[in-house]
Amino acid sequence: MKQLVCLALLLFACTACLPTPQTVTVTVYFMDENMFAVGTEPYEKAVTRNLPAADDLPLLVLEQLFLGPTAGEQAQGLRLVLSGTTGFSEFRVEDGVAHIRLDGVCNSGGSTYTIANLIFANLAQFPEIEAVKIYDQDGGTEQPLGTSDSIPFCLEP
Repeated sequence: MKQLVCLALLLFACTACLPTPQTVTVTVYFMDENMFAVGTEPYEKAVTRNLPAADDLPLLVLEQLFLGPTAGEQAQGLRLVLSGTTGFSEFRVEDGVAHIRLDGVCNSGGSTYTIANLIFANLAQFPEIEAVKIYDQDGGTEQPLGTSDSIPFCLEP
């Protein structure tokens, strides 16, 4: 019995010494259907998520965006507008410009509100990102050069 107690104490002492996983709280923006329906901006609403820490917070936020709102967030009227996309395959930030390549065949469907609005809203929170260039599945965007925002033609209304 003493051996079991000693073993239990030893195990407890060892687990108390293990490092706890680091977490980070990130802000993710989704479209608020209620605000959009009445034409009241901003059309995006922020939610927070606690996640394992990552070196690339903008990438982590984009990954959370494309996962979509949770069931609870959907119940609050939050929505992910994909505009025909299925995700993204490339993301990098160079000289203050974020570059993201979309997967799937993007299409605005004539809407002025697209996945681009959500990408811009989510990346605007990072001061190191001055502009965002969004590319379609073939690598096309309207303004590939410079430090201005750009979307692919397929996201035009």
